[in-house]
Amino acid sequence: MFVNFKDNMFKINLQRSKYYLRSINSSDLSMIFKGLSHPDVIKHYGVSFASLEETKAQLQWYKNLELSGSGKWFAICELNTDQFLGAVGLNDLIELHQKAEIGIWLLPEHWGKGILQEVMPKIVAYGFNELQLHRIEGFVESENTKCRRAIAKTGFTYEGTMKDCEQKDGKWISLSVYAILNP
Repeated sequence: MFVNFKDNMFKINLQRSKYYLRSINSSDLSMIFKGLSHPDVIKHYGVSFASLEETKAQLQWYKNLELSGSGKWFAICELNTDQFLGAVGLNDLIELHQKAEIGIWLLPEHWGKGILQEVMPKIVAYGFNELQLHRIEGFVESENTKCRRAIAKTGFTYEGTMKDCEQKDGKWISLSVYAILNP
């Protein structure tokens, strides 16, 4: 199940939604930097950047996912204005196990608007229908209670907590594991 994203331009239509998803491109650099340098976003996120130049590595990461067939990330945009709100995608796709990891981040000014509840089901459907995945899993820092509540509302099941499994800023963090299976 090697997935070739290179030749495909994706735009996921969220029917009856205020939002749409499109492929991330180089013109998104400043908005990605805005998100992945914002203290509230990176507090519970595994990636951060201190400059626009450094953020180019994130654009390359998105591109490499597609070239290797190991994932795909999308820009979340407001339908009426085309405003960039955040990013969502699948990565660490493992063909043998038909699974991938889901990730999402939003600019703080768009938190609490129900965007996650509209976007996550479309990414899950994309993973199950287009990529033929059996399992999509999400790892959420245990202290990120808002994200934990939000992912649970989108059909993901809490499977347990990996205690002190990673270090961040010199401190041990625990990750809550959530998953959804292809019915």
